[in-house]
Amino acid sequence: MTPAAEPATTAVRVWDLPTRLFHWVLAASVIGSVVSAKIGGNAMSWHFRFGYVVLTLLAFRVLWGFAGGHWSRFATFAYTPAALVRYLRGVPRPGERFDVGHSPLGALSVFAMLAALAVQLGTGLIADDEIANVGPLNRHVAVATGLAATAYHKSVGQALVIVLVALHVVAIVVYLLRRRNLIAPMVHGDKRLPASVPASADTLATRLFAAVLLAGCAAVVDWLVSQG
Repeated sequence: MTPAAEPATTAVRVWDLPTRLFHWVLAASVIGSVVSAKIGGNAMSWHFRFGYVVLTLLAFRVLWGFAGGHWSRFATFAYTPAALVRYLRGVPRPGERFDVGHSPLGALSVFAMLAALAVQLGTGLIADDEIANVGPLNRHVAVATGLAATAYHKSVGQALVIVLVALHVVAIVVYLLRRRNLIAPMVHGDKRLPASVPASADTLATRLFAAVLLAGCAAVVDWLVSQG
């Protein structure tokens, strides 16, 4: 019996440009935020700036999770526990494509990072180190709340973000060793896949729409910070 031929593949747009830019700018901003915090002193002004950029990006990503390209939408990687088990066992159901967008493990990493950053940003906005750095919204909370937020932000919160970033890097290396490059698609946006796999919309119109969303998020963050 002749073995069935593998389906022909073509370049399919998986990661739209807004998602790719979000990913790389977020990575640079998180690194800049951590480094500036470690340096301290005058570098803390940059720590705040990086934090505001991350907050803007996070707000944008939440909106883009509902309005972005197909594989950037939360609906495509909000897996059930059963799907995670099937992925770990390597027995996907017919039609399940864990190799296109975020895999179940990758999805957990994404949601964990978004949640950790959200809490880190929230505590940073109301923090007060009782030396020279005060979050812009600190005056709106009780002193004890601000101090508790500072303690979390400087210790557990920062460590959690660093650990999640490190795990992300380790996962990329592991996949590279298994001859699966996760970096390249996040640069150029495409993966070699069967033509039947739906592509993410990535047109001039969707990119302009993303720019409007990002500008709106930046305006909201600027207003929020001004409330201090």
